[in-house]
Amino acid sequence: MRLPNNYGSISKLSGNRRRPYVVRKSKEGGGFTILGYTASREEGLELLAQYNANPWDIDRAKITLGGLFDLWKEKKSGKLGTSNRYTLFAAYRYCVPLADKPYAQIRAYEMQECIDTCGKGPGTEAGIKCLWGHLDRFALELDIITRQYSDLLTSAPRQETGRTPFTTEEIKTLWAHLSEPWVDTVLIFIYSGWRISELLALTPADVDLQAGTMKGGTKTKAGKNRIVPIHSRIRPMVERRMAEGGPRLICSKGKPISDQQYRRFWAALMDTLHMKHTPHECRHTFETRLDSAGANRKCIDLMMGHVSKDIGNRVYNHKTLEELKTAIELLTI
Repeated sequence: MRLPNNYGSISKLSGNRRRPYVVRKSKEGGGFTILGYTASREEGLELLAQYNANPWDIDRAKITLGGLFDLWKEKKSGKLGTSNRYTLFAAYRYCVPLADKPYAQIRAYEMQECIDTCGKGPGTEAGIKCLWGHLDRFALELDIITRQYSDLLTSAPRQETGRTPFTTEEIKTLWAHLSEPWVDTVLIFIYSGWRISELLALTPADVDLQAGTMKGGTKTKAGKNRIVPIHSRIRPMVERRMAEGGPRLICSKGKPISDQQYRRFWAALMDTLHMKHTPHECRHTFETRLDSAGANRKCIDLMMGHVSKDIGNRVYNHKTLEELKTAIELLTI
């Protein structure tokens, strides 16, 4: 495909390279500027489109960490999930001591110091490490660096989760108290696997009663816009919520509710039922029960919004909606 005049060019370099495509933009008066290197022609076209929509002019030798971070926020962060994006933005505060240093001069030990001296737990350390990875890949794309020092970084391992799934008896108790306010939402959680933010964000347009599906998800690429079949046992609850006509599937007095509001309702309900669980433990319950019921691993990953760990399932294994419905109906309690 021929690109428009003055749009820029993409050329493939010889040899075995991780990013063999060089993306160039012509300068006025002759010559060209290298915008970066990409792994595919499609990525190169995307880079050209970004630049032509909003050109950036950087001095590769002088651009600082702060300058690169601002450019990354503008050009790249929008593709990330909301939760992931905010985590990385928060991680930057621990890198600020290096904000005025040219990025090309920052070495692995300085990046590591930001992690080691943050004084926070494994989650924050992992966020800082992840941020350096994003910035390094962007800097490499822009030809600011030739080596990614972020590959050398380490962070404290995350501790094993203390999440406790609902027991079979507890789930039976929930069904026995279905008339109690908000119990229906707990069961919808348990039979769908949504995160709290994902379920509360669902709109009536995201629910297709004819197809028997819900569509949503926000956190990761694999989790965005995923399809979860409506389990037959929770369908009446979903239909009742839809009939309320609110702007969200889950509303309070006709209005959307925040995570914080819902957690207050949740805490009161757990006290009433003498249970000790968090909303996220419904998600653990969903996956644990599906696994125990022998559901196909790929189907579980698709409904959870997880990336399958083995390449066979990740790349070559495709599932139909009917297969997802068959898997979710294995939840018989």
